[in-house]
Amino acid sequence: MDNKLDRRSLIVPATAAAALGIGSLGKLQAAEEAASSSPQTLLALAQLRDYRARRSSSYDRSGANADSIPIEAGATATLLETTGAGAVTHIWFTINSREDSHLKKLVLRAYWDGETEPSVEVPVGDFFGLGLGDYFLYQSALTSVAGQKALNAYFPMPFGTSARITVTNEGAVRTDNFYYNIDYVTFSHAPADVGYFHAQYRQAAPCKGWTDDWKFNWDPLVDKKKNLDGQGNYVFMEARGRGHFIGVTHAILQNQDGWLGEGDEMIFIDGETLPSINGTGTEDYYNGAWDFGQTFAYPHNGAPYMVDAERIGGRYCLYRWHTESPVTFQESIKVTIEHGHANHRSDNFFTAAFWYQTEPHQKFPALPSVADRIPRIYRVGGPGAA
Repeated sequence: MDNKLDRRSLIVPATAAAALGIGSLGKLQAAEEAASSSPQTLLALAQLRDYRARRSSSYDRSGANADSIPIEAGATATLLETTGAGAVTHIWFTINSREDSHLKKLVLRAYWDGETEPSVEVPVGDFFGLGLGDYFLYQSALTSVAGQKALNAYFPMPFGTSARITVTNEGAVRTDNFYYNIDYVTFSHAPADVGYFHAQYRQAAPCKGWTDDWKFNWDPLVDKKKNLDGQGNYVFMEARGRGHFIGVTHAILQNQDGWLGEGDEMIFIDGETLPSINGTGTEDYYNGAWDFGQTFAYPHNGAPYMVDAERIGGRYCLYRWHTESPVTFQESIKVTIEHGHANHRSDNFFTAAFWYQTEPHQKFPALPSVADRIPRIYRVGGPGAA
């Protein structure tokens, strides 16, 4: 597969390009400076585009109203298959299934330019921020869930020669109705200086803490523990190549009482042994503060789902988009976060990480089994344990 998408003619507004790290900094600065002094800034929506809009949909080919497809247990449905240069711009799903936890059992995969290993491999729920298998409404810049049970994603997903997107039903029950609209554009030449979209699922159930002999987060045994090199951290993603990390969805199920958010994010770039990006706490990484306190959902960050917080069985769904400054790497990246201070807690993490990079990409870890993906409480000791 070509490492450089060789090409010239995708029209991307400067602000959108900057948000996703597309193109060189100098070109973006020049474009923004020109736009700031031009009446074209006021006419961005009116600017003529040089592409063809397309859609792959579950609409009824007979013209009647059966506008969905079934997906049998164990079967894979191809939702998009196209050749030539283009970019997926929007994905919409809604699902009618009798199976519990179907959001964890239906798996979304995407393949760019004829690759045999997917660049996207994530359970449908985690991809759209519903990492515990429950539906709830929220809105962000790149994903949203609208009423009722309408799943939306707005990541630009460019391709040079082909694109294929599938959903596999890894559950035991037929999905009776899977509705989808995948909007994409085609153009004569693929864009220059863009990476391929990647999304990877990981989990740790539980994230095993280094001790269960603690009573509260500021217990001296815990509070004085040091962690500078990320040993034992939960890993969101690792990649090799050139690209930029754009964010995560993160679901947590508590196995211990107390506040779960003393863990710092640590990002290691281009082979670093100590992280060049180091945070101050889990709620801080998601741009909240002081134990969140209440649900919120903003364009770049959110904690839109919290149930029974700070006790065994507490459930959280979080997200963070680095659209203001994607985290760039030239050779490699490893994005991690502590589970509790210096990894003292043993809660369950379920995550999807999102980034752009050159191909080929590093092989993904094997997807956990369906049974292991279903959230459940584990007996791990520590506060609240019976």
